[in-house]
Amino acid sequence: MKAVILESYVMEEGDLDWSGVKALVPDTTSYVRTTYEEIAPRIGDADIVLLNKCRMDEEILQQCPNLKWVGIIATGTDNLDLEACRRHGVAVANVPGYSTYSVAQMTFSLLLAICQCAERYNRAVKQGCWQLDIPESIGLLPQMELCGKTYGVYGYGSIGRQSARIARAFGMEVLVCTRTVRPEYAADGVEFVDYDTLLRRCDILSLHCPATPQTRGLVNAEALAKMKPGAILLNTARGALVDEEAVAAALHSGQLGFYGADAFVTEPLPQESPLRAEPHAILTPHIAWTTREALQNLMDITTRNLRTWLEGNGEHIVNR
Repeated sequence: MKAVILESYVMEEGDLDWSGVKALVPDTTSYVRTTYEEIAPRIGDADIVLLNKCRMDEEILQQCPNLKWVGIIATGTDNLDLEACRRHGVAVANVPGYSTYSVAQMTFSLLLAICQCAERYNRAVKQGCWQLDIPESIGLLPQMELCGKTYGVYGYGSIGRQSARIARAFGMEVLVCTRTVRPEYAADGVEFVDYDTLLRRCDILSLHCPATPQTRGLVNAEALAKMKPGAILLNTARGALVDEEAVAAALHSGQLGFYGADAFVTEPLPQESPLRAEPHAILTPHIAWTTREALQNLMDITTRNLRTWLEGNGEHIVNR
């Protein structure tokens, strides 16, 4: 067996511990970054490939006839053509649930950065300022108490559910819009509503669903117009869920109060993105999943996925 690790721009050499994978497949070649044009040549005659953001499609698969298993070093599968992989007899395994607590934590890090500006106050104090003498250049935002606000969750998988728990701990009412309401949700203390109701009633809307044909562009100009003036939008899920031009326009007009995001339509976020110029946009570079604990979970599950596939079964196969 031969394996290739195609890491992407979001990782640097040494960020992930590949010792478990390399113990299973000693003939493993690793790359720090791989462009689309480099994917097929680097896979070559390998049986196994592990990747994160790299695209896997019909064109790549045709050039890699030995390929039998793809391990996604992530949960989302939107960068892979799963049907094409199935046609070519390539099993695809993902890593669900590894970053639940880290991403939910980042969601509230963004929200608290919006509501209380701790990092901006820190910069002000270290520059010698105090309370009323803080200059406008620091970019302070009006502080806001979360208790009593309405927190809307779109998508109620493990991360959405964890963010709802945190919101309730802050004293917020929680509304949820999800495709499937399961019996075990009854004890969660949340209210399940349709999307229009979610938009109209929430003070804060937090996105926690995958990017699918049904959810791409979910938050567009029409949706933003239905939200309360000055509401907060949070996106730690997928950039494609949001029409970024519409969000920037809504921020500029004041219809949307704030936008906190860790995921973008194009990554890295282009220099010309209108979001960069919006003072009420708090942006982080898609790093919610990179806590030490989440990365260890990621590698543990990735290694187990590979080991169980080598043993003849395979965990977390998403294209059976």
